[in-house]
Amino acid sequence: MAERSTIRHKLYKIIFEAETPAGKAFDVLLLVLILSSVVVVSLESVVSLRRQFLPVFQVLEWTFTIIFTLEYFLRIYTTPKPLKYVFSFFGIVDLLAIIPTYLSLFILGSQYLLVVRVLRLLRVARIFKLTRFINEGQVLTKALRASFTKIAVFLGTVLLLIVIIGSLMYIIEGAASGFTSIPTSIYWTVVTLTTVGYGDIAPQSALGQVLASVVMIMGYGIIAVPTGIVTVEMSRSDKKIAPTRVCPNCHREGHFEDASFCYNCGYKFEEFVKPTS
Repeated sequence: MAERSTIRHKLYKIIFEAETPAGKAFDVLLLVLILSSVVVVSLESVVSLRRQFLPVFQVLEWTFTIIFTLEYFLRIYTTPKPLKYVFSFFGIVDLLAIIPTYLSLFILGSQYLLVVRVLRLLRVARIFKLTRFINEGQVLTKALRASFTKIAVFLGTVLLLIVIIGSLMYIIEGAASGFTSIPTSIYWTVVTLTTVGYGDIAPQSALGQVLASVVMIMGYGIIAVPTGIVTVEMSRSDKKIAPTRVCPNCHREGHFEDASFCYNCGYKFEEFVKPTS
């Protein structure tokens, strides 16, 4: 039993950590497999290549999927808290990375959803010691979470304005100018407010054009507000995070290698031993 526990612990260090040579080698191999699988899926979408090499693409896709499936179950087996991993962000991404191939047996074309595997590169990026870049990503994530309530209130207000402006444009222009219904007018308002401007519908009357001009000017201000909110929160975020160690209890990343406790759940880490070269 103790031997089995030791094997699980060693496998955990290899699969979830990147401080050991074996862990780095595992992540490098995983990186190569992820990139290769995405390239195969992309090439298969090219009609001329699919007609010529479809059997090869299918074999490669199933090979990658079987490998990732085994890796997924190994992660569940080795982690002390399997359910925490399964419902964690990376646990869900790992599952989504293998489901499309199995779905393709029942739903034609679903294998192209395998491009979601690129999200797994967020985990293996630590093997290249891109700590500074990953830190900035964590700062941005933290800022977005802190900004969520303010942005949600702001977007709610914008949606109310869109409905009101769309209804006004429907009344002003009507079906003769292409504003055949309030939903169509709301669509025009969204396109105009976001400064996309497809041009498929345009106001013809002077009053409608004045209202359209107001909406266009509002669009620039509306786009700037969420940016300002996130910028303020980013300036408040703590950037002193070194995402190299994963908590085996809650699977939260972003701990110093010599951290004693998890900053999220308080789990006590084993004593850190610097690997020898």
